[in-house]
Amino acid sequence: MSRTRRTGRERGTTPGGTPPPGTEPTAERLGGLFHALMAGLLVSSAGIGLIFPLTSIYISDQLGLGGSGAGRYFVAMAVAGCAAAVIGGPRADRGGAAPVGAVGTSALVLAYALLGVAHGSAPVLASGVLAGIGYGLQYAAITGVVTALVPAARQRRAFVLRHVMTNVGMGLGAAAGGLLVADAARSAATLRVLYEVSAAGSLPLTAVFLVVHRRRRARPADPRPEAAPQGGDRYRELLRSRPLALLLVSQALLAAAGFTQIEATVPLLLHHGMGIGLTGVSAVTACNAFALLVLQHPVGARLERLVEATALVAAPVLWCAAFGAGALATAAGSGPVRTALLVAFATLFALGEIAYSSAFFPLLVRLSGPASLGRGSALSSLAWSAGTAAGPPVGIAVVTATGTTAGWLALAAGAVLVCAVTLLLRRSSGAT
Repeated sequence: MSRTRRTGRERGTTPGGTPPPGTEPTAERLGGLFHALMAGLLVSSAGIGLIFPLTSIYISDQLGLGGSGAGRYFVAMAVAGCAAAVIGGPRADRGGAAPVGAVGTSALVLAYALLGVAHGSAPVLASGVLAGIGYGLQYAAITGVVTALVPAARQRRAFVLRHVMTNVGMGLGAAAGGLLVADAARSAATLRVLYEVSAAGSLPLTAVFLVVHRRRRARPADPRPEAAPQGGDRYRELLRSRPLALLLVSQALLAAAGFTQIEATVPLLLHHGMGIGLTGVSAVTACNAFALLVLQHPVGARLERLVEATALVAAPVLWCAAFGAGALATAAGSGPVRTALLVAFATLFALGEIAYSSAFFPLLVRLSGPASLGRGSALSSLAWSAGTAAGPPVGIAVVTATGTTAGWLALAAGAVLVCAVTLLLRRSSGAT
């Protein structure tokens, strides 16, 4: 429970203590079902983190399919994920997001259970397709489920918490997986067990989706449902919206220039460029996760005072400062100054992540509209996939060609490009 003093504004009341018209006194609180959703998301993310960094090694070495076999798995997952998002978006709009999410998490259960017992290419490819379906449907559904559970005034905080639960879960799972397979003599057998554990980790989230769906069906239907064009017509209509189109471009660039760089390029800069050992690289990653966990509540509360489009601009600004701190750490050599600058990098990047999660999804909800949120989420998933596909190879190539300090500055330049697009979005959306 938050130790922050709850003001009248937070409780949804006026300074005199009277609820605003149409607002319940408790309407501003995050309910128990939302917290159950976040707990399920944490467990599911931890299960995925347990094996995700090891999957290419498992398929290539343990199953003997080589690098090409691992590549086919990830290609199958990416293609199926894009198709599932596009198909699942309209279904989430028509029938509610929760059942789409439940199908998605069930597909993840089947995908990783199958991969844990796989022998040969066919079951591995089938697992990749199922995993792609799972991720695509879950991404298309989760935003709609959160908005259904949380009152509008608390949704920005809710989306920050969702981002934190996902990333902390993935980090904890990856750390646990690395420790469990540290002994090479037992890593083969352990890996198969880990995939079954990962599959089981998505069961609680499936159960929460089903509970949400059951409760939604028990409520009276909206007497005035908002009609929406069907299928591709609605996708085209959404893409004709300049603010939404800019938001999707921002999503792709934020993924390419930010999130994928801290995962793929920054470790290379730290290890190869700055001579920091693997333990030190892990420590920087852990510092980022710790800062994200500690700062999400106080910083998220302050970001709620900003218009969403303005808060989104803050994300690449903070990442630009973070990459600048990395460049300064390179110039500082070894010692406490470099350590302090790397802590600053990890913290500034975490602040940018909080700004992103506080702003992006509320903007997506507003610009898509309630009748098309599933489709908007699907388009957002495609933009994210494009960014995560393009970011690592481009970032690694640039850093390899330019060197360490110039590499950090190139990453900062990428963040500046994202700033330009988010500023266009801010102007287009009418933020002041």
